[in-house]
Amino acid sequence: MLKDKPLWVFLGGVMVALKYVIAGVVVVVVVVAAALVLLPTLHRVPVQYVGSPSGYEAFVPNGQTINYNGHTDPTGTLILSNGTTIQNVVWNGQYASTIINNHNQIVQLNSQFVGQTDPVNNQPYVPLQDLYVIKGQVPVEQATINGQTYYVIQANKINPADIAGFYTYDKWVSNFVAAMNTPGTIPAVLPGNSPVFQWTNTTGTVAYQTGLYEGHGVGGGSREVVIEPNGTIISYGVIPSPSGSALSNFTAPYKVYNPSS
Repeated sequence: MLKDKPLWVFLGGVMVALKYVIAGVVVVVVVVAAALVLLPTLHRVPVQYVGSPSGYEAFVPNGQTINYNGHTDPTGTLILSNGTTIQNVVWNGQYASTIINNHNQIVQLNSQFVGQTDPVNNQPYVPLQDLYVIKGQVPVEQATINGQTYYVIQANKINPADIAGFYTYDKWVSNFVAAMNTPGTIPAVLPGNSPVFQWTNTTGTVAYQTGLYEGHGVGGGSREVVIEPNGTIISYGVIPSPSGSALSNFTAPYKVYNPSS
């Protein structure tokens, strides 16, 4: 039997009138249907932690940005401590604008100097690339933006002490991350009169070029190198922000590397 009398129900903060009710069953069906429309979805993809708890993972910006939840965030690649590379990554949260500014500065200096010659070793300057290393696992959430699946780093869930910025030759970025994760790798600093600056190879050029970029506004430390157990040397520079204390062995090495020639 139909009763032409509205039934009011409270759903998701909204009062809804159901005009026709039939013996309870229809009420349940209509209420459930209304709830599905009014309430937000309960099936969100949870934050996942990728990488190693004791490893070093690196976000490498590509110069593009995206609007995510009303914020302008840098996009790029995430290199995990085991060498796995994840594309279509967004850095969201703390340091997002800092990373954008740092990267733009590196790009501007590349456009100014790449193609010129290092006056010390007579070798051409090479493109440098900034990267942001996270000590430990990285909180990542999948999101669909403009029809594209992205992996969003939830940077606010990372302890600031566990994030630091670096820059090196763009073709060495993966090797640099691998070196950081290789047992026995030694971070060190070059003295100002080191013969490394005169080496007629890319190591010598990057050693000089990181100091050059520092003098043109990148700031922070330069003249750093990592020495792998097999003797491979990678020159790099340090970006002043972010510069988390948990990575101080790389941002402020206490050892001095000064080969005789």
